[in-house]
Amino acid sequence: MDWYSSVFELIDMRSFSNLWFWIALAVVWSSASHWILGVPFDMVGRARRRGGATVDDLTDLLRINTARILYIADEAGLWVIASGTFFLTGFAVLGWVYWVEIAQALFLLGFPMSLVSLLSVRTARALHEKDHDLDAVYKRLARHRLMVQGIGMVSIFVTAMWGMYMNLSVGVLGG
Repeated sequence: MDWYSSVFELIDMRSFSNLWFWIALAVVWSSASHWILGVPFDMVGRARRRGGATVDDLTDLLRINTARILYIADEAGLWVIASGTFFLTGFAVLGWVYWVEIAQALFLLGFPMSLVSLLSVRTARALHEKDHDLDAVYKRLARHRLMVQGIGMVSIFVTAMWGMYMNLSVGVLGG
């Protein structure tokens, strides 16, 4: 047995049994639920409680980030959707037709995040179209965060179930 085989036998390189995959999954979803339209959600709570300059900071950040999201969606949205669909379809085919585990893992990370991206564009468009009072903005951002967290919980559950299935079906010795 050569050195390369010994190292790869010691360190499991499969996706669902690799600790780094699960850390990445946790970081992706905690970041997605904390940064709502590019604004940290603690800033929304702080602006609601304190008012004043924090509200100005929040509205400035929201204005900048919603304009940026809508610019990207309007100018390159078709290309972003086409390339995202291409990659997600490729991951799905590689993952579940050819049983490539890294493709399954990337699909289980990417597909729910694509739903979050579409939801973000929808929320940015709703905030950008009308002048809302601050309570409506706070409610819209809270609802958006709740929906992102719901997508995240379902995604983590499905990924964990599929990961456990894959780990149990492969077995301890890889055979």
